Amino acid sequence: MNKTSDYDLTVVVPVYNEEENMARIEKTFAEWMPRASRKVCVLFVNDGSKDGSLQHIKRICGNGGDFYYISFARNAGLSAAIKAGIDYTCSPLVGYIDADLQTTPEDFDLLLPYTDEYALVTGIRANRKDTVFKRFQSRFANGFRRMMTHDDATDTGCPLKVLHTDAAKRIPFFKGMHRFLPALIRLQEGADYKELPVRHFPRTAGVSKFSMWNRLTGPLADCFAYRWMKKRYINYDVAENDL
Repeated sequence: MNKTSDYDLTVVVPVYNEEENMARIEKTFAEWMPRASRKVCVLFVNDGSKDGSLQHIKRICGNGGDFYYISFARNAGLSAAIKAGIDYTCSPLVGYIDADLQTTPEDFDLLLPYTDEYALVTGIRANRKDTVFKRFQSRFANGFRRMMTHDDATDTGCPLKVLHTDAAKRIPFFKGMHRFLPALIRLQEGADYKELPVRHFPRTAGVSKFSMWNRLTGPLADCFAYRWMKKRYINYDVAENDL
């Protein structure tokens, strides 16, 4: 049986060459999980790291507690790592946070009270600690995405989210999907999202995996992929069965 079924919330943590952050990740989650508002486990997704990240992950998970992992054979990208984490989650709720911990797992407790009403609850990075140029790139990309998708979302790049696992598993995934979660959730009949301010911190170790190219050019192209997919999205409601 999948061990995540014993928990209320599985937090997916994609990891790609983050060995300098692993000790901090372990400490931060180990301090928060015993006092979290729901029973929580962590699911690391090693995205083909070329440094010592996988060894650190195995050590953390081997110490017992509420840490588990899956590991890709090769690097597949952030959207693939999130999708794999969702695919391997059997708890009612699935969350997502970046391994750089520029957001804190403590703020999941701000999002969780709204999960009864919304299929997705996502953070908005308040008082962002990024460079002026990085914030400009995000504002531009968010503005273009809102124009193309009409999702009204403020900050889809915020790496702190909680979803109903059943709704998450119905999301059509593609490269860059993680930028469109509010719009993709709204494709499901009766599903909606809520945004809430969360804290944001400077990166203290490791390096960002995103450049100007994949912050701007990639998301712009993905908007057109979303528009194409939206017209072809399938909704259905099974009335009965004899399985």
